Amino acid sequence: IEVILDVVFNHTDEGNELGPTHSFRGIDNRTFYLLDPNHPATYLNYSGVGNTFNANHPLPQKFIVDCLRYWVEEMHVDGFRFDEGSILARGEDGTPLVHPPVIWQIELDDTLADTKVIAEAWDAAGLYQVGHFPGDRWAEWNGRYRDDVRRFVKGDAGLTGAIASRLGGSADIYQMRGQTPANSINFITVHDGFTLNDLVSYNTKHNEANGEGNRDGIGENLSWNCGVEGPGDDPAIQALRTRQIKNFLTILLLSRGVPMLLGGDEVRRTQRGNNNAYNQDNVTSWFDWSMVDSHREMLRFVQRMIAFRKAHPALWQPFFYSGAINERGLPDITWHGTSLNSPGFDDPQARTLACTIAGFGGAADLHVMMNMFWEPLDFEVPAHSEWQIAIDTFAGSPHDIADPDGHEPMVRQHTTVTGRSIVVLRAKIRR
Repeated sequence: IEVILDVVFNHTDEGNELGPTHSFRGIDNRTFYLLDPNHPATYLNYSGVGNTFNANHPLPQKFIVDCLRYWVEEMHVDGFRFDEGSILARGEDGTPLVHPPVIWQIELDDTLADTKVIAEAWDAAGLYQVGHFPGDRWAEWNGRYRDDVRRFVKGDAGLTGAIASRLGGSADIYQMRGQTPANSINFITVHDGFTLNDLVSYNTKHNEANGEGNRDGIGENLSWNCGVEGPGDDPAIQALRTRQIKNFLTILLLSRGVPMLLGGDEVRRTQRGNNNAYNQDNVTSWFDWSMVDSHREMLRFVQRMIAFRKAHPALWQPFFYSGAINERGLPDITWHGTSLNSPGFDDPQARTLACTIAGFGGAADLHVMMNMFWEPLDFEVPAHSEWQIAIDTFAGSPHDIADPDGHEPMVRQHTTVTGRSIVVLRAKIRR
């Protein structure tokens, strides 16, 4: 197990110019903080929490790198995720730099050479650098992945081309820079924002308990409550929420790139609609271990999905799909809609996408069918193989995901995919 440390070098807890003085403000305010050049008694607030660390001044830069070296040399961590990493790209006047010294110092430092470095490639002031964060070896939280998949699963139309790109490792974002799917950290939810359970249970944030009049936290969550706000006892709504969670997890673990799962999502942890629970040291933010039992079927699904991904190397190759033909005459991936070879990338009303993924390293071919329309649809199935159902997000446990050596129903020519569901077929390998 590797340890990736979440580090915050974009601001301190001293707040704005009216905040307390107990660290850098008292040492050298002008050196360690970005100040408004027209009103140097006030701070430039690119972090959203009152102040901005002056990361590219030589002294704060040395402080940052020395901290990272300590964590590697003394504590033996394996990498770092940089909160609001784009602030590290801002100069001393707040302007984004083409070659920020602190980022390149981290990139080139001998002590840090074998660590993983991951950027949250945006900040609170609108500097959005997904796909063009400075440096060569940095991975990025792929915010476009999150947003496209959230829109697609909740039923927005016209996203098939974007979803194809996200499944393939986001070549449209990273390939032109000579990067690979490994630069894309794919995610649906993180510690900021809704949990996965809340993403399918709330249309709006409910942060009243934070004491800021529900003004804090992200307003645009791209969520859908499936018919009622918050907890409910309608069996149909609960079944739909379960299916939507499985849809998100299935897409995440079928995508090339590095999947990141928020701890607790595997057992439907909830924050009761609070999407900014940083100051809630109570049941809102605590992990309720009883959910491991109460949601053991979801836990099983996640465990089996991870195993499914590991068992099919085509899903995690370190390069983008290219249409390359394998030794059996099959492209590495072929895109479809409900009809074969007709993905509908230009259809503004499309809510479906299918693909055939050629097996790699002796693993079986896969055929993926995603129906985010609300009615069942009939999908054509390639004729070159005999297919077994491996995953069906509409089915209840344990039929939602098959055992690796299970004898699942065979599918030929056509299959019906229930509304708001995903079905994955696995080709029968002839020995």
